[in-house]
Amino acid sequence: MAEPKTKYDRQLRIWGEQGQAALEKASICLLNCGPTGSETLKNLVLGGVGSITVVDGSKVEVGDLGNNFMVDESSVGQSKAKCVCAFLQELNDAVKAKFIEEHPEALIKTNPSFFSQFTLVIATQLVEDSMIKLDRICREANVMLVFARSYGLTGLVRISLKEHTIIESKPDHFLDDLRLNNPWPELKRFAETIDLDVSDPVAHKHIPYIIILVKMAQEWANRHGGTLPSTREEKKEFKELLKSRMTAVDEDNYKEAIEASFKVFAPRGISSDLRQIIDDSFAEVDANSSDFWIMVAALKEFIKSEGGGEAPLEGSIPDMTSSTEHYVNLQNIYLAKAEADFLAIEQRVRNILKKIGRDSNSISRATIKSFCKNARKLRVCRYRLLEDEFNSPLLSELQKYITDEDYSVAVGFYILLRAVDRFAANYNSFPGQFDGAMDEEISRLKTTAVGLLSDLGCNGSTLTEDLINEMCRFGAAELHAVAAFIGGIASQEVIKLITRQFVPMSGTFIFNGIDHKSQLLLL
Repeated sequence: MAEPKTKYDRQLRIWGEQGQAALEKASICLLNCGPTGSETLKNLVLGGVGSITVVDGSKVEVGDLGNNFMVDESSVGQSKAKCVCAFLQELNDAVKAKFIEEHPEALIKTNPSFFSQFTLVIATQLVEDSMIKLDRICREANVMLVFARSYGLTGLVRISLKEHTIIESKPDHFLDDLRLNNPWPELKRFAETIDLDVSDPVAHKHIPYIIILVKMAQEWANRHGGTLPSTREEKKEFKELLKSRMTAVDEDNYKEAIEASFKVFAPRGISSDLRQIIDDSFAEVDANSSDFWIMVAALKEFIKSEGGGEAPLEGSIPDMTSSTEHYVNLQNIYLAKAEADFLAIEQRVRNILKKIGRDSNSISRATIKSFCKNARKLRVCRYRLLEDEFNSPLLSELQKYITDEDYSVAVGFYILLRAVDRFAANYNSFPGQFDGAMDEEISRLKTTAVGLLSDLGCNGSTLTEDLINEMCRFGAAELHAVAAFIGGIASQEVIKLITRQFVPMSGTFIFNGIDHKSQLLLL
């Protein structure tokens, strides 16, 4: 067997060893192993999750061979859960795989405590009634839940859990933490030791842009009553000022300074996103608070006191044109400040733990360090209970989506996916599922959808005939191509949730295979 290090080499570069360790500890339950469920789980088994349990009460039929690569002719008539489980086990022998031959709906009804043993449940192809029940069960047991469904050319993915807190949100674009608009005393003092008017041309073009900007910002502030450039005119003028200090055309350090000058104009202090987190009621901690909120409480105190309105410094600097000596000195100044900020926060975390009666060392240094490094990028996701969204969606949003032509198909599918479940509850089959009078099915589905819309408070709203016809034409089929796509999305969200890295999506993800569009609905 390959060493895990080399086996998972590519993905370790994305979520690191901690992320991989979290996956290897995770125990995942899949409900229904049709193509949507099988494809979702395949991605996770290849990624190296700890254990999987496949729950499905059906037998493999000939029709399954056309849309599920994880069963073959020899499987016909056998337990679907057993066949899929055996196939998945072949993909990665490090994963513990087991199956339960039972219908998920029955388990949800008769044995709710079954689900509490898992880290996360992936529920595929469930109808609304079972989704609502399972959502309540998983919330009470603190088990993460991801719904996925493929239906003809449409599909949905929806995460549900009370709260998900993320330290390593890993945003694509984020302003580096240089504090050029608010330098601390040591950085200021270091800048004062460097002369921008040095006569040696080699020395002049090797002054790092951080120093150029700190000094020029100070010079500007001295002349403008202590304020930094804020209007467009002032910003332009500041850039001209930088340009005027160049002594040769090829001074890359000055070009870098001009390009980075926007970092001087950035507002001081913390972002509104971070402000919202430190002002959250959960930041008032007690003995039941999670480690995340205890660290947030320490961060809030730090920002008020030592931080002087700022979060702890990250401590890294980007590459820039500079002499080695200046660069190493700068690096050390940034590192020292980050370390001092970390120690201040660590002390506050230990004090808070003691105060709420927990072991003051129960949060590791490594965790606090990571928290400090990512303090400006913290994220908190909360999800509405499915029942609340289904019974009382945010009406203003729903109406906005229905009337917005960019969203009308996505929200149409969202409504119709719920309407087909009502339809099935009334008529014991999905519209168009069996050869019957199609026109009658279409008019029944239309009536059901209109009824659902008026129950939600959207009286008089209608869906296009085309969409209703399409939904009936789908006949509840699970197409492999759609299932593989939905499974890809669902498994990616599962990895985000388990590794606690990157930001999982909020709201309901709707795939529209007719126009090849994916959209999120926040209801």
